[in-house]
Amino acid sequence: MLGLRTVIYYVPDMEKAKAWYNAVFNATPYFDEPFYAGYNIGGYELGLQPEQGGSAVKSENVLTYWGVEDIEAEFARIIALGATVHEAPTNVGGDIVVATVKDLWGNIIGLIYNPTFGKEA
Repeated sequence: MLGLRTVIYYVPDMEKAKAWYNAVFNATPYFDEPFYAGYNIGGYELGLQPEQGGSAVKSENVLTYWGVEDIEAEFARIIALGATVHEAPTNVGGDIVVATVKDLWGNIIGLIYNPTFGKEA
């Protein structure tokens, strides 16, 4: 195993989803085709793919967290962009805080503040 490489969110409307994700992640796709849009977010891939055959049921059994510096501000900003609250910012031990939101299509986007990220052990 080499570690996490790509997180993919399925969406029914690629153009609307790209506009929304551009705003949320303050980025544009480096790869942009009708069948896939790929973003480089801090060295990790965020992918958007069109849903096949209509809106799919979204599972909540796997969560992926994107690192942030100010979780309260990012959480509020993403909610203001139209996401809905899934889990409000919660301290899960020490200085680590997590939160989750649902995008406009029901995908869960996790946020994490962990001050040890990026520090040498």
